Amino acid sequence: MEPDSLPTEVILTHPRQTLGKVQLDWTPQPGHYLELKGQTYAVLERRHRYQLKSGRYRLQKIALYVQSAQQPTEKSIIEGRWVIGDASCRFNARSEILRCAVNPEGPCAECRLYEQISVDES
Repeated sequence: MEPDSLPTEVILTHPRQTLGKVQLDWTPQPGHYLELKGQTYAVLERRHRYQLKSGRYRLQKIALYVQSAQQPTEKSIIEGRWVIGDASCRFNARSEILRCAVNPEGPCAECRLYEQISVDES
């Protein structure tokens, strides 16, 4: 195992099943996307598993809880982080996982409920 790689178990949330164990050289956060066996998954949750060894807890592995998803084509950046959809819309959730309540599947450009807000309101 390379020193920078993390042993990671990927778990599908519904139906709950293990998709496999992989070595990652990056730390996936909720809202990131992961390619595994030609399929794209959205990371919903990350849990750390520790082991007590020589009186110290050491990170043993990471469990990623994911759901099948398509990587969004519409993204906006707000306060240094990426969010799904057009962040200038009043209904945008400002989230890495959910676009909005009125049109969660998108696209924002064709949404009949789009309401633009000023930069001061966001």
